Amino acid sequence: MQLFSTAFTHNGEIPRQFTCEGANISPELSWKNAPAQTRCFALLVHDPDAPISGGFTHWVVYNIPAHVSGIAANLQPQERISEVAVQGKNSTGKLGYTGPCPPSGKHRYFFRLYALDSDLPLSPGASEKEVRAAMRGHILDETELMGAFAKSSGKAA
Repeated sequence: MQLFSTAFTHNGEIPRQFTCEGANISPELSWKNAPAQTRCFALLVHDPDAPISGGFTHWVVYNIPAHVSGIAANLQPQERISEVAVQGKNSTGKLGYTGPCPPSGKHRYFFRLYALDSDLPLSPGASEKEVRAAMRGHILDETELMGAFAKSSGKAA
């Protein structure tokens, strides 16, 4: 399975428009070569370099139907994205995407996509921990796209 974005390449720089220094919108993502048994996908975006225990989760998306092979840019912070996905809460406690905004230095942002053999029995607004627990034993395959970002100003998350 492979995960791509038209916004940045693996190990590349995340453009400012997808960060706190820009429009803070979610990037476009697409994927291919998922296992035939895939029932749905889950996407977690995490910054392990954040100076808090366990890092910082920027986006939680789950129950993306198996027939979907991508997510458009600028998904709104709604519980359900019309037939495409259910969104959970990021580390700020809010629904949807919150872009990179490291307090200092360059951080890595891992966009991890999971192919699952069943839908997750979770309501909208689930946390990363709840999604990870529900995925346990149901992951068929996973892939990641890593982007990096360092702020040019003093603006913090």
